[in-house]
Amino acid sequence: MMGKTYLAGDVGGTKTLLALCERSDGGGGGGDGGGGGGGELRILREAQFQGGSYASLEAILGEFLAGPQDLAGACFGVAGPVEAGTAKITNLPWTIDARAVSERLGGAPVVLINDLQATALGAFVLPPTAFATLQEPAAPPAPHATIAVIAPGTGLGCSVLVSDGVRYRALPTEAGHADFAAGTDDEIELFRFLRGRYGSHVSVERVLSGDGIGDLYDFARAARGATEPEPAHLAEGGRNAAISHAALAGTDADCVRALAMFVAVLGAEAGNLALRSMATGGVVIGGGIPPRILPLLQTGALIERFNDKGRFRRLTSTLSVRVMLEPRAALFGAAHHATTRGEP
Repeated sequence: MMGKTYLAGDVGGTKTLLALCERSDGGGGGGDGGGGGGGELRILREAQFQGGSYASLEAILGEFLAGPQDLAGACFGVAGPVEAGTAKITNLPWTIDARAVSERLGGAPVVLINDLQATALGAFVLPPTAFATLQEPAAPPAPHATIAVIAPGTGLGCSVLVSDGVRYRALPTEAGHADFAAGTDDEIELFRFLRGRYGSHVSVERVLSGDGIGDLYDFARAARGATEPEPAHLAEGGRNAAISHAALAGTDADCVRALAMFVAVLGAEAGNLALRSMATGGVVIGGGIPPRILPLLQTGALIERFNDKGRFRRLTSTLSVRVMLEPRAALFGAAHHATTRGEP
């Protein structure tokens, strides 16, 4: 038997994904160990919109719903910090107010969560086939074990999934703006290069992001004293993406070096997050970049840096490390939150 209908959304700076969903009656609510909620989550209808073409989220909702809906609730993962039920969307001139959206939806309760919280919750909805495993756990994690999520994309997002003994809660962070910690001589020189470009504070997002890939390439060229013009092929299809493609193909040594450093720093920072949160439930690597460079993540270089933690290598080497391959993870996570938040 199917249950009530909910609205879920993933509101980014470029695109907005919306879905109507429902969860079959299955008892329970949110869960020990899996956190997946009772019953099966089912997407009824979904659509994608270019946010810059609309004046507000409410305008998109009007087009998507196309008439009154009997909704039991809604949850939106949003690209920006959420304070007191409002969010200013990064890279869009939007301020989303949960109360105003609720009025637009006929009074249905509305919750806003950070997009990385939504991505983290998506880990509970997605099937095992939606992940690529980089490191197997030494043993099944204990019930309610903490899980860390790190997601490089346009920026760098991090979240921690913590169980309260009944269900998992996704904690928001701004960990991407914490200091970049160099771990090798090359990374010390990279830090100096980025400090010269951006000023005294160099965040880890300056490395682990789309623009970070471009800066890593610039560093690779500068480090060898390159004076020749940048290859023309890097202007095709977006510079940062072209650098990644050339690195995967092995056709440009500077691109190869740039992505090798990206992978190493991602492994180190994933390990840092695991230690800071005592994530004995493992680490999930999400975001838009990792699935696109998966072969580079599977070489062992990421796991080597993940476990390069001195006396705590013994701990980190027992943790699972998985790459989330589903690009709609945040949408599924918002749907999970919408359909389970009222359960005990």
